[in-house]
Amino acid sequence: MAYLFELSKVLRSKNSGPFEITLDVLFDSEENYYKVKNSGKINENTICSLYNITPEKICSIVFFDPALGFKITILREVSSGTSGDRDVYGAQQHAPLINLEI
Repeated sequence: MAYLFELSKVLRSKNSGPFEITLDVLFDSEENYYKVKNSGKINENTICSLYNITPEKICSIVFFDPALGFKITILREVSSGTSGDRDVYGAQQHAPLINLEI
């Protein structure tokens, strides 16, 4: 087994507008990309568990083979920059993915 951060080259998060956060995971080898993709670990149940959200909060989980990467978009708890927002840029929201075992 390996952790997602060990297999990926880029693991980041950012705003996808004021109401969504996008998690990007990119790889520098086909072997690692397909290992993660074919593991079945990147799915609704995993994301809900890692982020303590319901499936309705997941906008999309998209694998893009030509780029050797995948993108997960989830709804923010509160709008970016409003009272109660802990991360105005959404730049620290990838942390739960880091230690995901593949």
